[in-house]
Amino acid sequence: MKVALIYPPFTKGGRHPLLSQNRIFSFTTSEGIKIYPYVWAQAATLLKEKGYDVLYSDGINERLGWKEFMAQLEDFNPDLCALETKAPIIKEHWEFINNLKKKKNWKFVLLGDHVSFFPEESFKKCELDFVLTGGDFDFSLLGLAEHLSKGADLPAGTYYKDDGEIKNTGKFELNPDLDSLPLIDRDLTKWNIYGEAYLQRPVAYIMTTRGCGIPGGIGRCTFCIWQYALWGVTARLRSPENVVKEIKMLVDKYKVREIFDDAESGGIWNKEWLKSFHQEMKKENLIGRVILSSNARADCLDKETCQILRKTGFRMLKVGLEAGANKSLEILKKDETIEQIIEGTKNAKDAGLRVMLTTMVGYPWEKEEDVRQTHEVTRELMLYKTHCGDALEANVIIPYPGTPLYYKCKQNNWFIRDPENYENYGISEAIVRSPIDDNKWCNRIWKVHYHPKFILRSLFTARSIHDIKLLLRGVKSLMGHVRDWARVWRREKQSKR
Repeated sequence: MKVALIYPPFTKGGRHPLLSQNRIFSFTTSEGIKIYPYVWAQAATLLKEKGYDVLYSDGINERLGWKEFMAQLEDFNPDLCALETKAPIIKEHWEFINNLKKKKNWKFVLLGDHVSFFPEESFKKCELDFVLTGGDFDFSLLGLAEHLSKGADLPAGTYYKDDGEIKNTGKFELNPDLDSLPLIDRDLTKWNIYGEAYLQRPVAYIMTTRGCGIPGGIGRCTFCIWQYALWGVTARLRSPENVVKEIKMLVDKYKVREIFDDAESGGIWNKEWLKSFHQEMKKENLIGRVILSSNARADCLDKETCQILRKTGFRMLKVGLEAGANKSLEILKKDETIEQIIEGTKNAKDAGLRVMLTTMVGYPWEKEEDVRQTHEVTRELMLYKTHCGDALEANVIIPYPGTPLYYKCKQNNWFIRDPENYENYGISEAIVRSPIDDNKWCNRIWKVHYHPKFILRSLFTARSIHDIKLLLRGVKSLMGHVRDWARVWRREKQSKR
């Protein structure tokens, strides 16, 4: 049986969609954002290990043209074709499936965060065969292949049609034993085409957890579509031994320079896990042979944790700021305060770690003074002990369909664009009412990178050719982001005339 895992190469005005492994979707001109789709790659590996013939084709990040992409797919001639989708691009996927269904006898399955919330919708819009809900679609896609090829039961969380009626196998299940998965076949999944501007090359991605853990509990940020749609508001950690085994393979076989943990909050939220991880890295003689970076919550970053991270070989942490006002953090159920975010971020910088801040603007309840505070906190933290490799990103808030924030926006009549028109969720324009100029402030936050102190300190703290390359990639990526937001700003100004 042949299974194709594909990302068709849709574009919009010359911009590429950020679909694979992205919590927040957009179209961009930047070439510095190609994130490795970890669970997708795990699915391809698991299928291959079980004897299936697998095509892995990321037409987006490989920058394939349509002719080349379709020739590859038709030559493979799959029995089952799997697509990960998201709200802003799902209409394109429906049309893609409908067009191929007229010519091919292939079966199609959609998976991802949007269809996990609204699985029945896609059957009404296209000639679809299956929807797999939940985030463990590596396990469930294998289960679907076993059903089609061997008559096994359909996995939990599967939606399908039977005599024109949409049926399902109940709520999706999450596998408690992530250590049971094989190490990802990095060659099959073309690991070396991926990477982001703020990471040193060659870079590889891992995920220590699935779901978001926080000190003493579980993350529940109301805007986070993955935590609600894919992980069921849970957090599961792989064992330190299993993670180090993967890191050792990446270092020994592929000679990677940096490894980024793209789990929601990494494994850093669990200090006992982190201490064991440090000992395993030391035991395998990996400290000093590879650079580590990770997503992290600032409230986890006490001084002891930051020292452990530094001793283990961590370089950079990607920290969610989200907003500068505590009232916004409370509404978002961030479960940390701006004071904790400032303290944790400064602890990380005091320990010599680089920080990438992520923030958002355009909350319907925020006024000018609130977003000004977000800008001031961002500026303060970016200019605090600036080193080469520090960075930030800013986006306009998007309440994706199905999230608690989405329902709060509907309840309060905050949508200014049709929430049923999924093209409106591509962060090219604000979708909810805001008393501020979202795009102006978003652009202004991005431009903290232009502050003379930030530029000079970034330059003067560059210590190697790798740092210089990092700076050059960062500038190139930044210019792409600025072009994206400048295009939106110009369009909005023209529409107001």
